[in-house]
Amino acid sequence: MAASYPYQPDYAVPPGSLLKEYLAARGLSNAEFARRCGRSAKLISEIVAGKAPVEPATALQFERVLGMDARIWLGIEADFQLHQTRTAEAEDEEATAWAGHFPVSDLVKRGALERPAHPGERTRRLLAFFGVASVEAWRTKYSAKNVAYRHSPTFESDRYALATWLRLAEVEAADQACADFREPAFKRALAQVRTLTPESVPESLNKARQLCNDAGVALSLVQPLPKTRLSGAAWWSSPHRPIIALSARHKTDDHLWFSFFHEAAHLLLHSKRSVFVDGPNGEDDETETEANDWAANFLVPKKDWLRFICDGVFSGARIRAFAAEQGVAPGILVGSLQHQRILPWNTRLNSLKVRLKWADE
Repeated sequence: MAASYPYQPDYAVPPGSLLKEYLAARGLSNAEFARRCGRSAKLISEIVAGKAPVEPATALQFERVLGMDARIWLGIEADFQLHQTRTAEAEDEEATAWAGHFPVSDLVKRGALERPAHPGERTRRLLAFFGVASVEAWRTKYSAKNVAYRHSPTFESDRYALATWLRLAEVEAADQACADFREPAFKRALAQVRTLTPESVPESLNKARQLCNDAGVALSLVQPLPKTRLSGAAWWSSPHRPIIALSARHKTDDHLWFSFFHEAAHLLLHSKRSVFVDGPNGEDDETETEANDWAANFLVPKKDWLRFICDGVFSGARIRAFAAEQGVAPGILVGSLQHQRILPWNTRLNSLKVRLKWADE
């Protein structure tokens, strides 16, 4: 969904400047105008000089003496103060440096951000994109304490790019009409999604999203950004609204579906207070191991899996037959065999996996 922002001029006229023109046009001195308003000459001089604001009572007095509606004076004052605040933020070196970490050009290409004209505008647009009022508020929301970044040292993602990807997923999720979360309904939905894995991915993924929405879970598919080496994420945006986000990073159906069930496991098994961002080689973490085991057993019950691998026959025909017996995509079995190092990553059986690509590729 493209973000939309109102027109924001990069200038603002202080009310004192307009007042000075009005007084000159009427031949009134500051002192005479002050007497007519019943205010001190010092206050009027400070308003003209931009050193004092136009308060509501003062605006009413200006209205009676000059004939310009008090609301106009207050509107000019409000616009000027807002402009001053934005200018101060633009000149904040720390905020400017913060904004420089984000993949702004990628957000512009995706229509999620309007191209900023200068560094100060970039900061403002990023704060609006993230839905926070300040850099400090952003840091609080996306601190390491709140977001469980789980990656191997070799494949660590950039935290700013990750936060951007999470926000894109959050924005997409916000457009989905979801019921309140119900765990029994979600478990039933997962069982139905499992039966969809052999189907064409675009159609099956749309069906999976609807099933999840009906059970109270938003399901987002967001193309990865540069420096985001993640498979998916799961978190609760509110006590009754969990989100699963997938990146389809490896562009195969087995990885997509295993990531989906892995993230579902986080929602069912783990804390509602954490954001689980899952990348490669997260098995050393206890919650990751639990999520992996739950997803693997849900896709293929452990006793059936052990029977299959004990046979020791991993031909294409055998894998397709076992996949049909289990009602899952054959690529999922190939991926599981590779994960357990029973098959090499470069096996010819990779042909059983469905290759995925984004629409713009």
